[in-house]
Amino acid sequence: MKTIITLTATTLSLALLLPGFAAAEGKKELLFGSVAMDIPAVMHKRLRPLTRYLSEKLNRPVSLKLSPNMGAAIKEVADRQVDLSYLTPVAYLKARARGGAKIVAKTVTKGKASFQLMIVVKENSPYKTVADLKGKSFAFGDKKALLQRAAVVGAGINMEDFSEYKFIGHYDNIARAVVNGDFEAGILKDTMAFQWQGKGLRILAESPDLPPYNITASGDVDDETLAMLKEAFLSLDKNNPAHLKIIKAVDKKYDGFAATSDAEYDVIRQLIKPFN
Repeated sequence: MKTIITLTATTLSLALLLPGFAAAEGKKELLFGSVAMDIPAVMHKRLRPLTRYLSEKLNRPVSLKLSPNMGAAIKEVADRQVDLSYLTPVAYLKARARGGAKIVAKTVTKGKASFQLMIVVKENSPYKTVADLKGKSFAFGDKKALLQRAAVVGAGINMEDFSEYKFIGHYDNIARAVVNGDFEAGILKDTMAFQWQGKGLRILAESPDLPPYNITASGDVDDETLAMLKEAFLSLDKNNPAHLKIIKAVDKKYDGFAATSDAEYDVIRQLIKPFN
């Protein structure tokens, strides 16, 4: 893979402030990509503290190369156009299947290194099982979030069993739509479902524990660099104020990163299998 140098005069000045940058000058730059969860300017702001930290820990330059969408993020790490990427669990699996991507670490949210997707209904609804939702309306979030549909099908109901289903964006939209009676059921992430328990929603079914967002390395990253990357992410300590700023910049809900393995993603492989 060709080395791509993207240092501007400003970023070069900042880089020169990093300890050991002179020693790092001769080392190949690592490019860090990401799914597009915000506009590029916001994603750059969120991830720049992390790349600075990695530059210092690895003693080599690490620069951002943000992807415009999910498909591009998967392609760039699978095709080895970037060395690292911040991905969803399904995106990691697609990148691995396509180009031998390697898992580095997973995110930790509020002390938990996994999450669940939950089917919710209105608190006073008559529905007791997932089968009761046949012929009813259902609210999903993002159409590109395959795992939401996979979790619903995995719970025992097919998409065609609903009278209608729509993709209405953020989890907040889903929760309010079900509470307001616009849809008879919907799917939420566990943290959001718990917030609405006793406030108009009831959890009807839940997925198994699922591995969360992660850091993925391309197939070009050698074993030594991969080990250094894992150590760098696992060394981020929420009790260290400087580290906490880096972690919270990525996502305010995060506490840090945890060790993981490809085998941990088998549960997601099974869920999305009917959609392959």
